[in-house]
Amino acid sequence: MAAFEFPPDFRTQQIATNGTTIHVRSGGAGPAVLLLHGYGETGDMWAPMAADLARDHTVVVPDLRGMGLSAKPASGYDKKTQGVDMAGVLDALSIDKVDLVSHDIGIMVGYALAGQYPNRVTRFVLIDAPLPGVGPWEEILMNPLLWHFRFGGPDMERLVAGRERIYLDRFWNEFSATPSRFSEAAREHYAKLYALPGAMHSGFMQFAAFDQDAIDNKAFMAKGKLSMPVLAIGGEKSFGAGVATIMQFVASNVREGVIPDSGHWIMEENPRATIAMVRAFLES
Repeated sequence: MAAFEFPPDFRTQQIATNGTTIHVRSGGAGPAVLLLHGYGETGDMWAPMAADLARDHTVVVPDLRGMGLSAKPASGYDKKTQGVDMAGVLDALSIDKVDLVSHDIGIMVGYALAGQYPNRVTRFVLIDAPLPGVGPWEEILMNPLLWHFRFGGPDMERLVAGRERIYLDRFWNEFSATPSRFSEAAREHYAKLYALPGAMHSGFMQFAAFDQDAIDNKAFMAKGKLSMPVLAIGGEKSFGAGVATIMQFVASNVREGVIPDSGHWIMEENPRATIAMVRAFLES
């Protein structure tokens, strides 16, 4: 199976919800699992995991608002709104409850989904990113590697127009333990998707919303900790155990996981270990 090829029985559709349209792949049978991607990738990152989980799960893989083949609206990039997007996707598929697996920006959308609809998330996996406004967030913001959090606006978009691959290579190289594992084919694939009209603007908006996300996350925290089982995973050469430290602030049942020999890009750098760890947690 090619790197971004989903199983042949998977269905692809555009789901209109919450004022936008979300590109969704779905297939398999059994308890539902929702896979949420992050920046620098699309839902395509999950193809190998989707193929594995579809043996005994109904697997739902959207592209987040403004990313991949989803619509690119002018607004709505705060993660609270995107949590509602995901609830709408589940409603359209007649799915009530899901196990949730998320990476990077996806964990922020996932937390907003769980914060607003806690009874719809049965298990929650978060992989290698912080949550705005939670725990050591202000300290994380000071890391010089994260300058892209404040990078945006018309002039920044002009700088990257036609140079999307150069901009994205910076993420794939600097946040990898072994950059060569993020293949040339994958780089070309994602660079084309991020070069679509409005895609880079939408990506910048994901980061520009972090201040609002921090406000919303603190409001979710004020309602109490999440009670569903949580697996907080970090790449060994990236956040490591730090994801579990962050999640202790917002969830009461947190397990820690570390993907060995991997930086941030877990599905490129060590997919076998990532799939095994996620599957073991979903079956626990």
